[in-house]
Amino acid sequence: MSQSSTSAKSSTLPVAPGKVRLYLPRDSAALALGADDVADAIIAQATQRGIDIELVRNGTRGMLWLEPLLEVATPAGRVAYGPVDADDVPGLFDANVTAGGDHPLALGLTEEIPYFKKQERLTFARVGITDPVSVDDYVAHDGYRGLRNALAMDGAAIVAQVTESGLRGRGGAAFPTGIKWKTVLGTSAAQKYIVCNADEGDSGTFADRMLMEGDPLVLVEGMTIAGIAVGATRGYIYVRSEYPHSIDVLNEAIANAGQAGYLGENILGTGKTFHLEVRKAAGAYVCGEETALLESLEGKRGVVRAKPPLPAIEGLFGLPTVINNVISLASVPIIMDRGADFYKNFGMGRSRGTLPIQLAGNIKYGGLIEKAFGVTLRDILYEFGGGAITGRPLRAVQVGGPLGSYLPESQWDTPLDYEAFAALWAVLGHGGIVAHDDTVDLARLARYAMEFCTIESCGKCTPCRIGSTRGVEVMDKIIDGRDRPKQIKLLRDLCDTMLAGSLCAMGGMTPYPVLSALNHFPEDFGAAEPSNLPTKAA
Repeated sequence: MSQSSTSAKSSTLPVAPGKVRLYLPRDSAALALGADDVADAIIAQATQRGIDIELVRNGTRGMLWLEPLLEVATPAGRVAYGPVDADDVPGLFDANVTAGGDHPLALGLTEEIPYFKKQERLTFARVGITDPVSVDDYVAHDGYRGLRNALAMDGAAIVAQVTESGLRGRGGAAFPTGIKWKTVLGTSAAQKYIVCNADEGDSGTFADRMLMEGDPLVLVEGMTIAGIAVGATRGYIYVRSEYPHSIDVLNEAIANAGQAGYLGENILGTGKTFHLEVRKAAGAYVCGEETALLESLEGKRGVVRAKPPLPAIEGLFGLPTVINNVISLASVPIIMDRGADFYKNFGMGRSRGTLPIQLAGNIKYGGLIEKAFGVTLRDILYEFGGGAITGRPLRAVQVGGPLGSYLPESQWDTPLDYEAFAALWAVLGHGGIVAHDDTVDLARLARYAMEFCTIESCGKCTPCRIGSTRGVEVMDKIIDGRDRPKQIKLLRDLCDTMLAGSLCAMGGMTPYPVLSALNHFPEDFGAAEPSNLPTKAA
């Protein structure tokens, strides 16, 4: 299903006669680039010229190099202009922007822009289309249909539908969502919880933020469905502390959903209950690990718990808890609306549905792309990204955040698929892709990975806490050219210890960027020959 086929069904709510509807994002990226100043200028120009407008502050379409992106509703569809500066607004009105007039910033119909048109938007189908906090707009664009279907089913049937869809965690581990839910459903307790991990801290990732700011109600709906499915009556969204706009938008959306009867007591008159709250995260990368997140949510220091017991059995406050990533939970409404078969028809192998891919780093066209699993890194880097913004050849790509592997050009034809990446000793993670051109020094990036671990480690286990510290010291010697063969051997031994002995992925995956850099780019370490990577991930 393409974006155009999704949105064409109900592209806008009715516009009052004589009124023109304009769209300008309230997303953090657009705000950072002056969207509020553009909004003020639009209102001033419309008032001065006597033009009756409605300015909707929507989410970003994900084409971040075009922000702030102004759209105007026309009979032919939305016409886009961007990137717009406040100083451009008078000239846009002179060019009759409210009727889709021609201007140097005109981009044509938004949905015909190639970067956007070539996507398969399921989870992000409404982002950039609707007013993020309007329940009426959400419902007009197929919102809450999944919840209505779920309310007519028992918990086991909902869990079966999610399981059959093939949905897997979009936060990194790719664990089947339905199995988590089934475990919580089958565990007896007086209270159960749904927890959303929105502590998005990976480098080059912003999909969670985009969705929370651009379509928060789809997350609210997904968590409500999860609560009904497993018998949980309370949920928490644990949001990265650096996302103040996301927190504000979520709180507004939750309040509106409650007032409309989609949240709280007696949801839509069915007798079902689900309460939802937002909690600001502690500012620690390790709190993206589910058990450290639970500790933080309970008001404690964010330290990893030993497992078992699993959070699904003894989670928040020692009670059964579903913990899923933002994108996992936000994918549930379309599954419950269109059915498991519809969703799993996208993708390949055991990787079903779509993946929101975030393209960043040294790239010409950075932004968010939602594609079915199976697209290659090369297509993402060149068909969407346009190559390096410097014009130089791309050399290395890190996929999966700061703990992800560095992939050389020889591996860029690998399809984005969990198992295909695992075969390369790599991870898809949260779908973040950071590109580097041929001026990059992979030894220094490997050092950064070790330093990142020293800063962000919770300190509970020795391999992570001490291993990363020794790793920085070893990397400094390698970079300085001191006894490199001996230090490289020591680095490999140290990585083996961290892989095998760390309590969680913080220490257990720090070797991924280090060893991939060393093996694929040995010349940057002063090594003559690469060695083989481990045969499988730890």
